[in-house]
This record gives sequence, structure tokens and C-alpha cells, in this order.
Amino acid sequence: MYSDKKNVLQLVALLEAHQITKIVLCPGSRNVPIVHTLSTHPGFTCYSVVDERSAGFFAIGLALNDGRPAAVCCTSGTALLNLHPAVAEAFYQQVPLVIISADRPAAWIGQMDGQTLPQPNVFQSLVKKSVNLPEIHNEEDEWYCNRLINEALLATHHHGKGPVHINVPISEPLFQFTVEELPKVRMITRYEGLNVYDRDYNGLLDRMIQYNKRMIVVGQMNLIYQFERKYTKMLYKHFVWLSELLANQTTPGMSIRNFDLALQEMPEEKVEQMVPELLITYGGHIVSKRLKKFFRNHPPKEHWHISQDGEVVDLFGSLTTIIEMNPFEFLEKSAFLFENKPETYPLMWENYCKTLIVPDFPYSEVSAIGLFLKSLPESCVLHLANSSTVRYAQFFNIPDSVEVCCNRGTSGIEGSLSTAVGYAARSTKINFVIIGDLSFFYDMNALWCGYIRSNLRILLLNNGGGGIFHTLPELEMSGTSNKFITAVHKTSAKGWAEERGMQYLYVENEEQLADAMKLFTIAEQQEKPILMEVFTNKNKDARIVKQESK
Repeated sequence: MYSDKKNVLQLVALLEAHQITKIVLCPGSRNVPIVHTLSTHPGFTCYSVVDERSAGFFAIGLALNDGRPAAVCCTSGTALLNLHPAVAEAFYQQVPLVIISADRPAAWIGQMDGQTLPQPNVFQSLVKKSVNLPEIHNEEDEWYCNRLINEALLATHHHGKGPVHINVPISEPLFQFTVEELPKVRMITRYEGLNVYDRDYNGLLDRMIQYNKRMIVVGQMNLIYQFERKYTKMLYKHFVWLSELLANQTTPGMSIRNFDLALQEMPEEKVEQMVPELLITYGGHIVSKRLKKFFRNHPPKEHWHISQDGEVVDLFGSLTTIIEMNPFEFLEKSAFLFENKPETYPLMWENYCKTLIVPDFPYSEVSAIGLFLKSLPESCVLHLANSSTVRYAQFFNIPDSVEVCCNRGTSGIEGSLSTAVGYAARSTKINFVIIGDLSFFYDMNALWCGYIRSNLRILLLNNGGGGIFHTLPELEMSGTSNKFITAVHKTSAKGWAEERGMQYLYVENEEQLADAMKLFTIAEQQEKPILMEVFTNKNKDARIVKQESK
């Protein structure tokens, strides 16, 4: 029988899955759930060493013997500090060593409880990875715990070998051994340094072909990345390609951009047939909350993430495989695997999305964004500010030749305008910016610098506050909280824009919007930069978006 501590069960099951089976066990009480489970399981070879200083170096010897990781497990407190010399040696000798430390719950650290000290990150720069496991109380805790253990164990041999530290908080009671078998756990596998001649590479391609429902989701990417033209037709017919505006044209052909609307309108009985068996992702951040919810609620059988850094990115909670490789190279070489005929699954998505019609929004910040995006000249740069702006823009299509930029690294509202101004300062194209009022006024000093050029045009959506907060489900704001949460204001950019030498356009209704848009989106360069301020009602804006989100 094994311990009933779920984080311990996840740890032991993943050690076995990653074939880390040589374990040095040090005595103690707090680590008894770990020690008992490991020593009882027939898949592990355990060694008892009393002195932690010696135990750490003994484990190094085990790892050096065959080059595979070994683990050492100790109790809480100073026992962990005694492993420090061995950790340093393992780091500089590049030995794959897993340090497992039992710990008190965080609430008792520094409270004069016995054998307690701050254990997470105690080895600092001498380990390749340090994780502090949660105690598991719900499904999200279990996913998080599983992901952290996978990350740590993968790090023992990622870009060179070395030690990692897994800290395991364990609450009392400690000695309940009521579990008969280890849980089935998700193991994440990483393939690194692949090339088209590797057996592992060909094995991945063989797995890919076995699935009939294959989907690729493309995150934010710079326009400089492109597929070679000769592969495009062979590729796009055999996958469903979903991409947002921020993905730019980094897919091999026609991609589905109105998938957010598709997920919103999709009846429950159709969902199962639309879920992929194999999901492949590449690129950066995804804006769509609906897409995240879709995959978290309906996980694929496998999720592969292809990136050149090989980091663990588990956005949808179903990651199984990391492919450390250029995604374009990986996918281009797979183009020849498929027969040259359309497949059922991509056609099913394509036909369904063709039937969807973008709603005809009444005058609002959403309708202003829609009219603007429909009026964009063929070749320009579009900068999307964060919060409501980037989300509402996903409702609409834009010309393929438009490059889209957005600060989605951390998705903050600060700096959107400054980034756009810096980009435009070196650009030969017209640079359009769509930005909300709070983002603009927060970053209005971007217009104070001396590098504003006539190729800059700003669409400022001013509804007197943070309107997106009104669309958040379950958030009910009183008059008092509304003032502070949405930052209500009555500020206009007119004086600031004119003082900075910009042409200012004022809009407060549908007719003015249509007239101003003609000048704002004209393809020819103008003598001055332009700022068009569109005033809307935030309560009406919120009602429109909520209605479309039902």
C-alpha cells in the first residue's frame, strides 16, 4: 500500500515513467510518505544512506555509472542543506541528479516549528530547475503538480545534464498508507536536436499519420517567418489551421481566423466531432479565451508543441510532447507524407466556418474597430493595444498583407503606444494603432518623444473608462467599486494631440465615423500624423459584447 498524499503519488509515478529508478533514501519522519511509497514499489532500486552529505555523493556515483539520473530523498530542515556540496558537484560535473526534499506546509515556515527553513530555491543557481509542489486538493492542483514534476525531470538532461530540486510539502497525518496502486499520470516527452534523418523524427511522423483529425493552432508570430511556397498546398489540406490576427501569415495557406465565432456558435452535439485527436501548436501567445476553454474542456489525445527553445508550455493542460525544432522545418518535411487529396476533417471545419456571419454591430467601439479593419489599405502595419482592443479585433478579417503587432508577452496595457511609436520610427509603411482610453492615457508620454512621424495614425476608443471590466462574467460592481475598478474619467486627447502637431479627428456617432474613416485610412502618406478619437458609451459597449458572447 502507498501513501495517500496525491503529490507524492504523482512524483513516484512520474519518476517511474521517466525511468528514474535508482533512489537513495535518507532517514526522517516528514519524508516517510515518499520513502514508504518508493521502497514499497517493485520498480525502484532503493539504497539507505544515513548521512545526507554522503548520500548525495553516493547518488552521484549511481548516476555516473550508467549516465542516467539518480535521485536522493531527504527529510525537511537542515537535512536538505547537507546535500549542498553534492549538488554543487553535480552541477559543475553535469551529472543528472534529482534532489527530493520533504517539507512542512508553507504556513509553518518561520513559526518556530521543528525542522523548518525556507526550502524552495535553496540551491539557487546550482540546479537547472527548482520546483515546489502544491498539495493537491482539486484538478487544477493535480495538473499543476504533474506539470512541475515533468518540467523538473525533463530538465535533468535538457541542453546538458545537471541536478534539479523537487520540494514536496506534506501535511499531517503523515502515515496513512491506503492507496493500492499508483495513479495513471501524464508523462511529457521532449525531443531535442532533431533532424530529418533521426529515427525519433520519423517515429513522430508515423504517429502523426495515424490520426485522422489533425489540427494546428498558431500563436503570435512575426511576419518574417514563412513556409516555403512549394510546401503550402501539400500541407494546408491535411490539417485544420487556426490562427489569430497576431499569427500574421505564418501558415502554409488558408487558415481559419473566425474560429472564435465558430466556437461561440457551435452546438454542444457538434463539439465532439470538431475536437482534434492530435493538436499541434507553434508560435507565441493565444488571445482567445474561448479556444483555451474549448481545449481544456475537450482535450485532444495528444498535444505537441513545436518550438526552438524546447520549453514546457502547457496552455491547454494536455501537453504530451515537446519538439525542440524549427516548426516550419518540421512541418515542411511532413508535407510529403499525405496523399494529395482533401481530407474530411479540414473540410468539415472549413465548411462550418463558411456559414458564419460576423454580426452587424450598432455604433460602438466594436463597430468602430470593424469599420476600420475593413477599410485598411493593402500594405500597412497594424498595432493592437491590449485588453478589449486585441480581443474585439479577432471578430474581423484583414488583408493578408497587413502585419500585426501587439505586446502579448505579458499582455499589460502599459507601453502599447510607445512600442508602436518606436516601430513606426523605423518603418517605411503607414502604422495604424488601435488603442483604448486607459491604455492611451497611461502611455500618453509616448507622444512626448521627438520621433513621431507622419506615418503614424492612432484610433483612440474613448468610452470614459475600462469598459472591458463590464463584460467579465460574475463581476457585479456597485457605484463605488465601479469608480475604482473601471477608472471612470472625462478626459479627451484633443489638446494633447494638437499640441504634439497631430491632425485631430473627433467622432461621436456613426455618420461622423464613416466620414472620418475615409481620411484616416487613406493609403497615401499625409503631412501630419493623425489621431482619431471615437467616443462611445461603455455601458452600451458592454451590452453589445455580452449579447454576442451568449
